[in-house]
Amino acid sequence: MQKTKTRRTLATRRRGRKPCGWLVTDVTRLSDPLPAIARLKPGDGVLFRHYELTPSRRLALGLKVAALCQRRGLVLLVAGDLRLARRLKADGMHLPERLARRIAPGHGLLTLAAHDAGAVARAARAGANAVLVSPVFATASHPGVAGLGPVRFAALATAAARRGLVVYALGGMSEQHRRRLGGLPVAGYAAIGSLS
Repeated sequence: MQKTKTRRTLATRRRGRKPCGWLVTDVTRLSDPLPAIARLKPGDGVLFRHYELTPSRRLALGLKVAALCQRRGLVLLVAGDLRLARRLKADGMHLPERLARRIAPGHGLLTLAAHDAGAVARAARAGANAVLVSPVFATASHPGVAGLGPVRFAALATAAARRGLVVYALGGMSEQHRRRLGGLPVAGYAAIGSLS
């Protein structure tokens, strides 16, 4: 019980407010994320991906993203690279499902991607604070891939909440779709298109 309470407290403190929107950066759909980041509200978050860039270009853009997040009062997570997260003084890390693993304490907020019940269980075992459950609805990021839909998403979100994980919805997060998730244990949402 104490572990669950600690996770929720940390996640709530770092989010700063509810609901929380996470802008997910993407080299194809949002090659220059800075204008979109500048429009976010204080307390929102940025999940910095841009995996496809060379390490030097990713660092250069990451430094700009980190400085803007600092100025705007935004939470910054770096996807998949602990060294870069440290260099950018990020608030934590996000791990894709394939990299689900425990990160040593002291590295801030840890979120993991979850596409099924097995991933939710692995996120809990890894000590994650939160999961980004996706894709909830069809999304331009993965053309031709069917979304989970509200019923399957609800089952995963409930399972994650029972394990003490904070849940964020990702995939096709239009205003209309967010309303369809009302009443579920969802702390917020993550998006590319609707936040950019």
